[in-house]
Amino acid sequence: MAVAVVHSRALSGVDAPRVTVEVHLAGGLPAVHLVGLPETEVREARDRVRAALQNAQFEFPARRITVNLAPADLPKESGRFDLPIALGILAATGQIPAPPLAQYEFAGELALTGALRAIRGALAMVLSARRDGRAFVLPAASAAEAALVRDAIVHPAASLLEVCAHLTGRTPLPVLTPQPPGDSIAGPDLIDVRGQARAKRALEVAAAGSHSLLMIGPPGTGKSMLAQRLPGLLPPLSEDEALESAALQSLTGRFSSDDWGRRAFRAPHHTASAVALVGGGSDPRPGEISLAHHGVLFLDELPEWDRRVLEVLREPIESGRIHISRAARQATFPARFQFVAAMNPCPCGYLGHAGGRCRCTPDQVARYRARISGPLLDRIDLQIEVPSLAADAMPGPHRAAISGETSAAVRERVAAARHRQHRRQAKANAWLDVKEVERWCVPNSDGDALLKSAFARLALSARAYHRILKVARTIADLADSDALAGAHVAEAIGYRRFDRIA
Repeated sequence: MAVAVVHSRALSGVDAPRVTVEVHLAGGLPAVHLVGLPETEVREARDRVRAALQNAQFEFPARRITVNLAPADLPKESGRFDLPIALGILAATGQIPAPPLAQYEFAGELALTGALRAIRGALAMVLSARRDGRAFVLPAASAAEAALVRDAIVHPAASLLEVCAHLTGRTPLPVLTPQPPGDSIAGPDLIDVRGQARAKRALEVAAAGSHSLLMIGPPGTGKSMLAQRLPGLLPPLSEDEALESAALQSLTGRFSSDDWGRRAFRAPHHTASAVALVGGGSDPRPGEISLAHHGVLFLDELPEWDRRVLEVLREPIESGRIHISRAARQATFPARFQFVAAMNPCPCGYLGHAGGRCRCTPDQVARYRARISGPLLDRIDLQIEVPSLAADAMPGPHRAAISGETSAAVRERVAAARHRQHRRQAKANAWLDVKEVERWCVPNSDGDALLKSAFARLALSARAYHRILKVARTIADLADSDALAGAHVAEAIGYRRFDRIA
């Protein structure tokens, strides 16, 4: 036949729209023309496909070949279209049967030898292909992550020859069976942190309600240790949440099946750019906030970050998504992450230290703290002090080991509180909108009077007012209480101690 049709997928944000690869052979001077908004990597496919077909002992037709990647208005990038283009040429020249192609979708980059190389976004593509009811043929290196999609039919292949043998019925490709996931809760344990009972309590409240958290304290007091243990306090991901998180990791090409079902913990360095943090590029890719979806984003040394970089966090902290617009491409990525940050109280880090080591002037302290804008600080639910430890709080040869709760014990209370929230409002307290706060976070008379007094004395914003109510609702959920009492509101107000730090 002179025309062959092969199905594949492109990537647009976290979506994988269907692409129809149409191959037409015509008379005229030998040439290969690619149409349908192909980018450089796709245009280079003509050379890779020619060499791969010839090295696999197939005939490359000396005719005019037109390859159309439809729809024409969708940009196509990467080498994932090598395999469908090669199969389209083989079907158009009658070297393989065309009818079986309709049952599958194909993606894979071809080596010059005909071997198949890994591609990024395999899991996102198979998620979309499952809805269309087709099996997916992928390079063996990318098939493992794609097979995590329930009810998806994934065939791993090592080379173009294996795919052709499958389509001709000679040697069927296996159907990949996903490996059972490992321990999704493995990680550092909260019992390793000595002392800091107030900080541990704040960490538990943050985990129970998915609240953002800022820790302020001298170096070496355990701020980073506490942040690293937050994922271990969170309940396990549901299957849909795990798929969303894995699909975003897959878009970067660095997903590992060992991470399946684990809460992400992202801790970028303070020299990261705004694009690295929120995503972007001419072909928009997810940034750190999207890679932390359903997980934790930890920013250490918060005042050392460029202020313009920090300001890009303001919208996604509230909305749970980021929309990236470029001249030719737009993409929306989910970014429902739990924001945790740490900072020193002053430039030298020792303001308020018992040893009196700080020599910073009030102006230096004010300028240092002013690097964090008021609007960003206003969006952080819990702001706590992590003080330096006394010598007797540390284990030693003549002191018994300090006892404390394990992450598993705290996680049970967090899971119970989350269960109450989802049964009541189908979401964590941190993501309640204004109307939902007014419905579900109504304090009693004592709590209302206390909150009004704090609102006036601390000059709180309306946003801070609602965030205090959401934190108080979480504290009540941890206490298994339906009522929002004064004690719950008082504790929530105590977590806004540094509200005016900027």
